Amino acid sequence: MKILTFTTLFPNQVKPNHAIFVETRLRHLVASGQVEARVVAPVPWFPFTGKRFGQYGDFARVPAVEERFGLPVLHPRYPVIPKIGMNLAPALLANAARATVGRMLDEGFDFDLIDAHYFYPDGVAAVKLGKHFNKPVVITARGSDISLIPNFAKPRKMIQWAAANAAAVITVCDALKTELVQLGADPATITPLRNGVDLQRFHQGDRAGLRRELGLGGFTLLSVGHLVELKGHDLAIGALAHLPGVTLLIAGSGVELARLQALARELKVEERVRFLGAVPQPELPRYYGAADALVLASSREGWANVLLESMACGTPVVASRVWGTPEVVAAPAAGVLMIERSRQGVLDAVNALRADYPAHDDTRRYAEQFSWDSTTAGQLKLFNAIVGKQPCR
Repeated sequence: MKILTFTTLFPNQVKPNHAIFVETRLRHLVASGQVEARVVAPVPWFPFTGKRFGQYGDFARVPAVEERFGLPVLHPRYPVIPKIGMNLAPALLANAARATVGRMLDEGFDFDLIDAHYFYPDGVAAVKLGKHFNKPVVITARGSDISLIPNFAKPRKMIQWAAANAAAVITVCDALKTELVQLGADPATITPLRNGVDLQRFHQGDRAGLRRELGLGGFTLLSVGHLVELKGHDLAIGALAHLPGVTLLIAGSGVELARLQALARELKVEERVRFLGAVPQPELPRYYGAADALVLASSREGWANVLLESMACGTPVVASRVWGTPEVVAAPAAGVLMIERSRQGVLDAVNALRADYPAHDDTRRYAEQFSWDSTTAGQLKLFNAIVGKQPCR
């Protein structure tokens, strides 16, 4: 079977950690030996490559063509129009990618279906492309594309249209399926396939050695994610003020850095907060393995990969009770869910975890339930049914 993966959420050589979960799922699918894939991952057009232009300069430095783990990846450019562009984004994205997809077909890669990720604008654009090239489309809903964007009237209508015209929809958790059904999608077309975790990359190490290497002493919390408001790093810092002797490591970069640093100073915990910057994924196991708990205080998450990554390294989690997270943190060995998403909620959950701390080996065994194998099998069953290679059942 040949598939075309279409999404703006895909790593590239400028941003190798960008939406790495999409690439990881695709790599495991291709590793089955039953799928050949190519990737079209559009990036916004921008004329200047200088670093002073921030993320737009980053977009400009992304190559037009690259190869990642043996996967050919094409990066056509699409226009982004400030302020009014949200409603136009699916059409602009589809129009910009059409020539690239057409050229791929002309060169002999006659794919069987389009595997699209993120409903808006990517999924809507993919359905437009599917109609143009007469190819079925499967859209994976991943989080805020269903939990947030449908709050806007025009995008909501386009999401509903895409769901109705896609051959199938995948959600990364049951909670997103429920929300899609409430938006009017046919539940019979929706298959929940949760993300897995790479159990080889994320594994238990020499915990004492890692702690010495990183200069860690007492109980240590780790918060991983972009430094943006929805990730709730500020709540972890706020809880730290009432956790004497506890250290907080924050891995990530983003626009909230200065505000978070100021908050740590205001609360007089700056000496116990370490801002690590963006940590490459291959380096994350060192930090997971050295920490005593991962804190994820997000206001929105479809299926947060960092939770399973931490557990696979033997480290339990403290997490907000949002969307798919209760489906991940579903046993004492996994960690503790916050009663409320607040500084006090983080504090109470950390204290609850410390009072009944699970064995690291038990946490690892819990994570081992979530390999990528069942997700890959679910994709193969669904994709084969769509392209007619086996009956749908």
